[in-house]
Amino acid sequence: MAGLPDSIKALAELSPVEDLLLAVLREGLPGIQVQSLIRKAQTFPLVLLRRAPNFGSWDGDPRFTDSALVTAHTFCSDPDGDEDAAILAEAVRVVIRDAWLKHKVVPGRGHITRATLNSAPRRAPDWSTSSGPVQYADLPVGVWRYETTYQIEIRRPRQRPFSP
Repeated sequence: MAGLPDSIKALAELSPVEDLLLAVLREGLPGIQVQSLIRKAQTFPLVLLRRAPNFGSWDGDPRFTDSALVTAHTFCSDPDGDEDAAILAEAVRVVIRDAWLKHKVVPGRGHITRATLNSAPRRAPDWSTSSGPVQYADLPVGVWRYETTYQIEIRRPRQRPFSP
C-alpha cells in the first residue's frame, strides 16, 4: 500500500498554511519562483516560505482556523540584488495583504482571515537565520536575502482538503 488510505486523508480539516500562501503568492507574483524548499541548483529571484515553530499558545480554533508564524525569505541576485530583494519583500507583503482584505479563497486550502507583519523585511547574510553555535552557509556571491515574519490566520476550506 503506497501513501495514506483515503479514510485517513478524509480526516484532515486544515491544509498547511504554507500551501495556501504558496498559491496566493504564485498567482500574485507572476514570473517569480515561490517555493517552500530550496532546490539543489536554485536560481533567483525566489520567495521561500517557511512556517516557524510557535512557542507558547497557538491562536487557532481547532474547529475552524489555523494560526501560524510564517517567515518569507526573498532572494535576488546582482546586479541590483540588494534593492530587488527588498522590493520583492514589499511585493510579498502587498500580495498577502490584498488576499486578506479581498477575502481571496484558494480552493481546497481556505482563505486568510488575518495577516499581521510581525517583523519588517531585513537584510540577512546567509541562507537562513540562526542563533547559537549552529550557523548556516553563506549565500552565493552576488545573492541577497531579506527576511520578513508574518502572523497568518486562515479559515479552513468549505470541503476537507484531502477528501477523495
